[in-house]
Amino acid sequence: MEIPALPALPEPALRLFPGYTDRDLAEGLPFLITRLLEDGDTADLAWLFRAVPESELSACLESRGGRQLSVRSRAFWEVVLDRPAGGEARNPLWPL
Repeated sequence: MEIPALPALPEPALRLFPGYTDRDLAEGLPFLITRLLEDGDTADLAWLFRAVPESELSACLESRGGRQLSVRSRAFWEVVLDRPAGGEARNPLWPL
């Protein structure tokens, strides 16, 4: 996945990434995407969809969504992005 030049993450969204720098987040784009898809609020998601092309979000869902998103989040984003989540699903002992 090519790393696009991202605008700075809004200050309130940094609560989801304690100990990470902007450079860490830019280099770990799939981590940034899945964390915001899982735990981001409305403002975080608005920034994400402005900063990252929908094709990159869909590609991330297809490659990592099954492993890094909860069942509930994965189902929601599969509908929103109209793509199946890929990767190995989470352990069924943790259904949410």
